[in-house]
Amino acid sequence: MNPTLAESLHLALRWLHVIAGIMWIGSSIFFNWLDGHLVVPPGAAAGVEGELWMVHSGGFYRVEKKLVAPEALPKTLHWFKWEAAFTFLSGFFLLIVVYYLGGGVYLVDADKTTVGVHGAMAIGLGLLVIAWPVYDALFRSPLGSARVPSAVVGFGLVVAVAYGLTRVLSGRAAFIHVGAMLGTIMVANVWMRILPATRKMLNALREGKPVDIQLGEKAKARTIHNTYMTVPLIFLMISNHFPTATYGANYNWLILSLLVLTGGFAAKFIYKS
Repeated sequence: MNPTLAESLHLALRWLHVIAGIMWIGSSIFFNWLDGHLVVPPGAAAGVEGELWMVHSGGFYRVEKKLVAPEALPKTLHWFKWEAAFTFLSGFFLLIVVYYLGGGVYLVDADKTTVGVHGAMAIGLGLLVIAWPVYDALFRSPLGSARVPSAVVGFGLVVAVAYGLTRVLSGRAAFIHVGAMLGTIMVANVWMRILPATRKMLNALREGKPVDIQLGEKAKARTIHNTYMTVPLIFLMISNHFPTATYGANYNWLILSLLVLTGGFAAKFIYKS
């Protein structure tokens, strides 16, 4: 590919990816913050889980959260779904342009591994394909209902992936691919679990059937998972700017693992502030 064209494509995709990511992560942060600040008002109607008054740009906003859907659906009901899709698609094509095209210059380190460019591509893409099914199977299993054990197992899998990737990819590519793995899991949560559960609840409402509250609870659980993956994901996406302290270090896999863990804990306090 022509170098100028490649650079222009790289810039356009990165620009789109950052904007889409801000829209997705921004709405996610806002709704998680909102859930942490809702207060049940005195004399609240049945089904009202909480409300919050806010002021912004000279206007007052009153947000009310209902435990169940209203009796009649409003004419306009906004779904936050395309932000996640555009973030994933732009990020996936950006991964291809930066790491898979151009002979895989950033993908493999010939001094540290004998895995060729095509083998590294297969490993990277294979990881993105199997990551969510493994994650989903874990959290749909009996172990998934136990918060601490499932978190320990999940983090252990991240450590194993980090260690394995730093042995077959360049350090920079390993960090980005772990970030791509987390991003893929998050997007799959939205499209495979959160949105279908919401759609089932809306269909039941339209048909006059009882709404299964457990669908909403399960969808919320996946949203919480996404919340705790967001901060580590952002770090991994910007790690290529800090080679000495991150992917270029001798124990880069350990640094990656510890920063994922730290980011997960940090998210707990960020969204509650």
